[in-house]
Amino acid sequence: MFLSWWKWLLSFFYPQAPTLLLPSPKMTGIKQWVVKEPWLDIRCELGEGPYYEPATHSLRFVDIKKKQLHTVSIAQGPKSLKTLQLDMPIGVTADIEGVNSQEKILIAGKSGIYILERKTGNVELLKRFYDTEEKDERLRSNDGAVDPQGRFWVGTMNDFWLGDVYPEGSLFRFSSDLTRTTLKTGLKIPNSIGWSPDHKTLYFVRTTSNKILAYDFSPSGSISNERVFYTHPGPGSPDGFRIDEEGYVWQAIYGEGRVIRIDGQGNVVAEVKYPTRAITCPVFVGTELWVTTAGEEDEKEVESKRYGGAVFKVDVGVRGAREFEFKLERGA
Repeated sequence: MFLSWWKWLLSFFYPQAPTLLLPSPKMTGIKQWVVKEPWLDIRCELGEGPYYEPATHSLRFVDIKKKQLHTVSIAQGPKSLKTLQLDMPIGVTADIEGVNSQEKILIAGKSGIYILERKTGNVELLKRFYDTEEKDERLRSNDGAVDPQGRFWVGTMNDFWLGDVYPEGSLFRFSSDLTRTTLKTGLKIPNSIGWSPDHKTLYFVRTTSNKILAYDFSPSGSISNERVFYTHPGPGSPDGFRIDEEGYVWQAIYGEGRVIRIDGQGNVVAEVKYPTRAITCPVFVGTELWVTTAGEEDEKEVESKRYGGAVFKVDVGVRGAREFEFKLERGA
């Protein structure tokens, strides 16, 4: 009762406040941020892959279903949004070492990894995921990341036209010379990949099993000692995540309208709540946590549908771990 009255009192005196820091009534002892409105009210069908560009203080992200790459200046605000229309879905993007990211970036696309020219939309295929046209047609890229040694890790899953997901996806690692290594097969929805600040642990989300797996990570790129780091009880499922400089995992929970912060022992210690359910992936901009979202598919969820596909931000008081660039050998 007291908590409800206190929330009402704060909303009365600060009706425009974008966030509130309150203890959760359901999870005693954890921090909670409540985000009420989006920073960018864009109607993505499947917003994903947010990436911060420090050189221009901009955010880029993709809409996988609409086959679009969006870029927006954080300093200039939502009106600066620019959209590049492509002819294939992009799952995730990354910077390339020694290359101006305003001109070219690395993308995981429909059939493999590519270099994208941002001004023209032209793409150059670097390496395919598979060696058969049938698999090219049935699968597409999903999430991924660059490791501390500059290799690109990316997962694949069934494309939307199939109407369902089957255990046909894989997890790949692409080296600087474009050598492709298959690490996992038989996957349905392989999702985010990330490394602990000391680079000794790799985290990998298996969305359909509601688990974040952890592995011992070697500088050579090998992974071992698979174990379950966190199992989500539902009803939503883990989607994308980012790791902060303290080693905590900030995990988007698709279907529950929140991001949870998980400590090194797999305990939930904080959460950010949003006014729409389909939270897809976070990214850090300084101490602010920004998230992409997807459109709400349930017509009965009127409030969630209002902001489905928008981009949100909140200051959580901690910075993210550093992002790495793909080290592409010039002769590759």
